Amino acid sequence: MSVLDVGGVANLRDVGGIAAGSSRVRSGVLLRSGHLAGLTAEGGAVLAGRVRHVVDLRDDAEVEREPSALTGVPITRVPLFLGSVGSFFAQNMDLTAMYRHLVDESAPRLADAVRVIAAGEPTLVHCTVGKDRTGVTVALALSAVGADRDAVIGDYALTASQLPRERNRAIVQYLRAHLPDATNAVQLATESPAPVMARLLADIDGRYGSAAAYLRDAGMSDAELHALAEALLE
Repeated sequence: MSVLDVGGVANLRDVGGIAAGSSRVRSGVLLRSGHLAGLTAEGGAVLAGRVRHVVDLRDDAEVEREPSALTGVPITRVPLFLGSVGSFFAQNMDLTAMYRHLVDESAPRLADAVRVIAAGEPTLVHCTVGKDRTGVTVALALSAVGADRDAVIGDYALTASQLPRERNRAIVQYLRAHLPDATNAVQLATESPAPVMARLLADIDGRYGSAAAYLRDAGMSDAELHALAEALLE
């Protein structure tokens, strides 16, 4: 995987290069990032030259607040959370519980997002910071084609180091001032611990057999899962 420096976009990287059995994930076919609202003109030109489709996992309010600045590239919106993002903070969920909620309540939407990747065009998947919804979607897609588990978890964990420090400081200050009893709020907003993704993928394996079986149960066909492998693997 490689971190990319594109003006106005945080947490942008290409997951190509991850081993998958005797193969590996192609470079240039699956990128992930935070939102594109701050994209510079130069950054937009770079992205438009690299990707042919964008999957935006945010809800209506998030899109209205921070609309994408990328032009000329088709965007498929797949809002993953049922309800507002703020509800997870209000309920004081930790990341493990939030991800379990996501895979249980939004399975058809996760399958829809992965279907776009399976179409085979160079695709960028993003949410607001590219951590949770993006992290789960990308981990499922990679795991469904047999990507190395440790590398998938490592890609997820990398996010925490890619979030802008000034953004994290401002959010932590806000959370401590406005949600002092929400003990999990800072984790929800700023962290991507490897054990959390390891538990999620192990839980999916335990309940469904594999990430591919989970996506099949969520509505993807065998042909679509085959297309996903054809798209992602060398």
